[in-house]
Amino acid sequence: MEPVYGLARVIAYPLRPLFRIRMSGHDAVPRQGPVLLAGNHISVLDPLFMLWLGEKTHRHVRFLAMAELWDAPVLRFFLVHTNQIPVTRDSTGAAGSLVHAARALEAGSFVAMYPEGSVSTDFQPQPGKTGIARLASLSGVAVTPVGVWGTHRLWPKGRKRRLRPGVGISIAVGDPVHVAADEDVFDATDRIMTGVAGAVAQARRNYPWRPRRRDDGWWERTPETAVMRPARLNRTHDRWS
Repeated sequence: MEPVYGLARVIAYPLRPLFRIRMSGHDAVPRQGPVLLAGNHISVLDPLFMLWLGEKTHRHVRFLAMAELWDAPVLRFFLVHTNQIPVTRDSTGAAGSLVHAARALEAGSFVAMYPEGSVSTDFQPQPGKTGIARLASLSGVAVTPVGVWGTHRLWPKGRKRRLRPGVGISIAVGDPVHVAADEDVFDATDRIMTGVAGAVAQARRNYPWRPRRRDDGWWERTPETAVMRPARLNRTHDRWS
């Protein structure tokens, strides 16, 4: 085990019992060889639970993460020494990070992306950026969609943080999506995000915990409303183009 990754595990692992985590589909995730994950993004805490998916499948997760995170000295230490991959957002230079990610996959790594590019404020799947399809095409690795539900109850975007123990987290892993080398990246992105939306719907179906007393249910959404929003709407402004 990488020393710093082991240190991060020692720090984070004791937090696991604070949450009620329900996971499905993770048994199909390969224990060896390259894996490319695409998850929905409803909270800044989502990567912590993607790490738990890595823990359950005995893999070290490498994220494509916004380069601004490297500005914080302590966080930078962990990001550098666990080989995370910085992405300069809203820049054509962001495509360079795909080359590094493709090399990581070629080496058999477990790589995770959030194709939406930002945290969803309505908790529904957003249109995907084409970087995920480009990476899948470049690497030849199928995309494994992941849906998470419940993290927004802890740290949503645009609402007060509600960090507290006992909150349920549901994680669902969907069927891999294969991208052909010559496939249109927007069509491929929509297919990937359809898989992500399906995983989100499943995560919601698996979520048994109802609002607490005095909770107005602001965080609830039905499985049926987890639908793909086409990437073609962003065709002329795609940050990965």
